[in-house]
Amino acid sequence: MKARRSSADIAPRRRRPDESVRQRSAKPSLRDTAYEAIKRRIMTCVFRPGQAINELQVAALIGVGRTPVHQALDRLRLENMVEVIPRKGVIVKPIDLHEVLQMVEVRLINETHCARLAAERADENHIKRLGEIFARAQKAISDRNVREMMVLDGNFHGVLASAARNDELAQILRKLNERSLRFWFISFTSPDHHNSFQEQHSAILDAVQRRDPAAAAAAMQAHIEAFRASVTQRL
Repeated sequence: MKARRSSADIAPRRRRPDESVRQRSAKPSLRDTAYEAIKRRIMTCVFRPGQAINELQVAALIGVGRTPVHQALDRLRLENMVEVIPRKGVIVKPIDLHEVLQMVEVRLINETHCARLAAERADENHIKRLGEIFARAQKAISDRNVREMMVLDGNFHGVLASAARNDELAQILRKLNERSLRFWFISFTSPDHHNSFQEQHSAILDAVQRRDPAAAAAAMQAHIEAFRASVTQRL
């Protein structure tokens, strides 16, 4: 008769799959780290429009291997933030005013609807977060911290999308806003523009707080129209 194995004999075999799962899960995190790092530099124009991106140099800059950088660039290419040019390699996608204006048209349709839904569906936590972002943006304007203003603008629109409680709409708007942010960074350099956009955010926030869908949609439309006017003038 064979001796019965104890639980101690079996235990090491049960741990091996867990270890392999952890190893596999570590790989996407490196890719995501590279993706976020490169995307942030594109949006804040550390990597300028038209600039070539060298995978080895970027890997050394952000402290990951070349493979995660290559995977991240593939993802950014699908999101139209970089492109591959023959004999040049990967470059940051140059700014095309026609493309920007097309994005504005899509935002006008989707973000005005988002603001309307947010006014109907936002909970107190959403409204609190919007107020906190608004207050931080006011300080960033006083400090003339352009990068912080840009990030907070994205955060404001992100919370509005969350407040609309429509995951599909939020995903569309996230991609649009991420692509719009670097145009924001390039074109809005004067304090007057920052103050006017803060006033527009104030009108949106006020309408959401009052649960007024029509006013929220109108305020968002005015905000995006102002963005279009500034981009058209400055790009």
